[in-house]
Amino acid sequence: MTVYQATASAPVNIACIKYWGKRDTKLILPTNSSLSVTLDQDHLRSTTTSRADPSFQKDRLWLNGEEEEIKDGGRMATCIKEMKALRRELENKDSSLPKISGYPVHICSRNNFPTAAGLASSASGFAALVASLAALYQLPTDASRLSLIARQGSGSACRSLFGGFVA
Repeated sequence: MTVYQATASAPVNIACIKYWGKRDTKLILPTNSSLSVTLDQDHLRSTTTSRADPSFQKDRLWLNGEEEEIKDGGRMATCIKEMKALRRELENKDSSLPKISGYPVHICSRNNFPTAAGLASSASGFAALVASLAALYQLPTDASRLSLIARQGSGSACRSLFGGFVA
């Protein structure tokens, strides 16, 4: 039996100049630019493992060991849906690929720092989520493309996909 699973991590980023307001609330596009610094993953990171399996009944998420609800139409559901759609595009182009885009996913994410402590845990969490799903689905995408999806989970997640200073 083939196991479809991948793990990725993403660092915390700290905004030096934070954006204010959104010009597009669906895509979470900021009104103005921002500047952030990405911290070293050795110290502050989110690590996410995603697994797709036909025996799973539905998409599920565990955050720091506690199951969290994935709300229909919510930020998490949106990111998962977008990533499955990218995989489905590949499957439609190449009939030899396994059809894992239709499998439910189980996602386990852990932060090695306190969640909801002002350290951008949602940013690193959504960046790690999208990176792990991209690896799971073997998507030929770059950080810029992934940032468009991660941003829909957390407006700052796009900055955690890049290193160093990010505008």
